[in-house]
Amino acid sequence: MQVEKFSYDNNIVRMFGNATILWGLVGMLVGLLVAFQLIFPALNFGIEYTAFGRVRPLHTNAVIFAFVGNGIFAGVYYSLQRLLKTRMFSDLLSKINFWGWQLIIVSAAITLPLGITTSKEYAELEWPIDIAIALIWVVFGINLFGTIFKRRERHLYVAIWFYIATFVTVAVLHIVNSFELPISLFKSYSWYAGVQDALVQWWYGHNAVAFFLTTPYLGLMYYFVPKAANRPVFSYRLSIIHFWALIFLYIWAGPHHLLYTALPDWAQSLGVVFSVMLIAPSWGGMINGLLTLRGAWDKVRDSAVLKFMVVAITAYGMSTFEGPMLSLKNVNAIAHFTDWIIAHVHVGALGWNGFLTFGMLYFLWPKLFNTKLHSMKMANFHFWIGTLGILFYAIPLYWAGFAQSQMWNDFTNEGFLKYPNFLETVTNIIPMYAYRAIGGLLYYVGVVVMVVNLFKTARSGSFVANEAAEAPALKPIPSNYKDESWHRWIERKPTQMLIGSLVVILIGGIIEMVPTFLVESNIPTIKSVKPYTPLELHGRDVYIQEGCNACHSQMIRPFRSETERYGEYSKAGEFVYDHPFLWGSKRTGPDLAREGSSKLRKPNSWHYKHMYEPRSVSPGSIMPAYPWLLEKSYDTTTTAAKINAMITLGVPYEEDYPSKANLDVVKQANEIVEDMRETLEEEGFDVAPDREIVALIAYLQRLGVDIEKKQLTEKQ
Repeated sequence: MQVEKFSYDNNIVRMFGNATILWGLVGMLVGLLVAFQLIFPALNFGIEYTAFGRVRPLHTNAVIFAFVGNGIFAGVYYSLQRLLKTRMFSDLLSKINFWGWQLIIVSAAITLPLGITTSKEYAELEWPIDIAIALIWVVFGINLFGTIFKRRERHLYVAIWFYIATFVTVAVLHIVNSFELPISLFKSYSWYAGVQDALVQWWYGHNAVAFFLTTPYLGLMYYFVPKAANRPVFSYRLSIIHFWALIFLYIWAGPHHLLYTALPDWAQSLGVVFSVMLIAPSWGGMINGLLTLRGAWDKVRDSAVLKFMVVAITAYGMSTFEGPMLSLKNVNAIAHFTDWIIAHVHVGALGWNGFLTFGMLYFLWPKLFNTKLHSMKMANFHFWIGTLGILFYAIPLYWAGFAQSQMWNDFTNEGFLKYPNFLETVTNIIPMYAYRAIGGLLYYVGVVVMVVNLFKTARSGSFVANEAAEAPALKPIPSNYKDESWHRWIERKPTQMLIGSLVVILIGGIIEMVPTFLVESNIPTIKSVKPYTPLELHGRDVYIQEGCNACHSQMIRPFRSETERYGEYSKAGEFVYDHPFLWGSKRTGPDLAREGSSKLRKPNSWHYKHMYEPRSVSPGSIMPAYPWLLEKSYDTTTTAAKINAMITLGVPYEEDYPSKANLDVVKQANEIVEDMRETLEEEGFDVAPDREIVALIAYLQRLGVDIEKKQLTEKQ
């Protein structure tokens, strides 16, 4: 048997590993800032670039795509070469993948604090960066499949199935959700509107968690846990069932993020059914991971790597049980819009993704640098303080979530809301936010200790850039050979695996989306709902720029507590001109869907002062101040382009309206300024009609007005 000699490319693994460490430090530090801003609003610093609404998406993108993303690439590039007994297909493509991904991350770090955002959760980056993501992802795919095709190992191990499914599904999710109409280099509008946009976004948002934060990490689990324990995976058959059931069921579950909203009931019900079914394959994967360690618990006791991985798999099991439970309507009614969801997400992020990444790094560094880990005591300290950090982070937020829900829904014996002032629910849970911030700080201390440990490990060893290896060449399959397993016909053929994965993940998306787009009765129109005025459109863009939808929902659910507090529940037809939708997923502040209605309407001057200094009109508020809105002007040179874009997207403005839209901008802005000039000038404010604050007030005062007109018409 002829043995071929070759080398593994460890340099690309080290590059991605270093990037994982760097962006982990940065992303989690930004997360700490966000956590402390909810306790001390002064930490927003009165600067637009560090305000909560802009920093929060910076944190989520840095942790998901920078920390976890680089961790995925590091693990895939290391394990793929060894599983296939070959070097990566192209060193050049590996480097393009690395530097392209870092450029995307830097672009996000620049644009998000500048307020350049689409507002869509986990997909905030604007269209030029979206294109770059797609191109770099294709580079990764070519390198992935090129390596598979030149392999010296016939069998494709289960980890590689998850890598293939990750590549194809993330590509589909990203492309479909990123259909947008650019109006400039840094601004676009979603091609979808209202209910349809919400469905596509949460089809993407849920499955970004599924296929970026879960499936590639399951592949890493299937490789690194057996390697670290020096034991075979518990059940090969279970891994087959786990893989196919998981990728088929996951894609259907997105609508469970939209329960009790204006999404059609049938789509909500599909999301619930498939979410509950997800428990089986998810726990199948957890069981397969944990039982791989059967009989090896003495190794777990002595190995920091395995400790991290055991807790990671356990956190995965907890999250994937809690997720389906949260999709049940009676549980969702309690948890949605509260901090319970934040706790749920972070058990997965800190426990599953964070701890598995740490375990992987502790496994890789001694091998890459041909030495022993500098300090097992430091690694164990990291493990325990990190675990304590997760507990301090999550438990107070569960408490806060229950408290929020109870206070929102409490009525007095006389039938009135017990806490009509939303701010009472906010001030009540600030101590829980403090505990959460302490938990985040403990977790971050552990990360810093890890960085020191890995740095000293690298210093004590010698980096092996090209690791020598040898393996026999892959021989053709004999014509009389019979596969011993029914599954061999696909797991040995990457093209069939790719096509199979694509077909499986497309089924659910097509069945959910096509009727919502093509069956008119799913989105009943409302005659009183009219397009936004040009000034309101500018104000809506300011609302998006400042990330207001991170704290405020625009979706009133059909609960008595919500209709009493906010007004009529939300209807699908209200949002037909919303590109993008702004329903939100968290209520740190009150819902704004009816902010301009007679029930909730406040004077223009109140909004002006509230944005300048929230605590001047709402004592105890934790909302950031937005003084720059009083100084910055909205750009009227873009008005025509914005109206033209809306016309292209189907909003019924008159054809010649773009050329005269600015006349209406000036008229409406002057009316708002005149209304509040006397009040504000007495308090020393210099009010100008061309400021962003005026446009934002116009938008806020429009919310809910059309539905109120409909109700008045019906009464008459």
